[in-house]
Parts: sequence; C-alpha cells; structure tokens
Amino acid sequence: QVQLVESGGGLVQAGGSLRLSCAASGRTFSAYTIGWFRQAPGKEREFVAAIRWSGGNTRYADSKGRFTISRDNAKNTVYLQMNSLKLEDTAVYYCAGSSSWLGSFGSWGQGTQVTVSS
Repeated sequence: QVQLVESGGGLVQAGGSLRLSCAASGRTFSAYTIGWFRQAPGKEREFVAAIRWSGGNTRYADSKGRFTISRDNAKNTVYLQMNSLKLEDTAVYYCAGSSSWLGSFGSWGQGTQVTVSS
C-alpha cells in the first residue's frame, strides 16, 4: 500500500489561501488516483478533488473554482491549493489513494486541520 502524509493545514482568515500537501511513499505505483476529502465537525466526510497520478486528469466537487489540485511526480506529492477560503471550509482534510480512477480509496493519511476564521 501507499503511505500518505498530509501537511500545510492551519488557521487562516476568511478570504485567505492555503496550500495542502500530500506526500506519498511506499507502493506509490498503486496510487492511481490521489483524492482530497474533508470532514467538518458533525458532518460526513466529503469529496473535494482528485487527480490521476499519470496523465493528470482531475475531478472536483463543487468548489466553484476556488480549489486546484495538482501533482509533482518527481516529489511524489499532490497539492491542494485553496483560495478565497470560507468559514464553511473549516474541516480536517485528508488525502487518500485509490488503485483505480476514482475507485475505492483504500489508503488514507492522518489528516490536517484547516480552520478558517472570520
């Protein structure tokens, strides 16, 4: 399995930006897709964005263009650039790996907290 470690979370004011990183190690070839998910307190975990490791295909939930997912193959790292952050973006953000395009995500990181303040 692939091991995933998120970083880059923190406290930011509404309207600000953050870039999350997801570093992959181990059986990285098995991470055909890397996805970002988030879970806010009292809510279900929800899909945010995903990228195909080779080819770079992307898929987004409805972030209205505020979020951008990208990858750096040389660094085995996937990024989530988040702009124009809103209070409702506050959540723990997780990256996850799937061995197929948007299939079942079986490898998960520990999560990174993003808090947006007013």
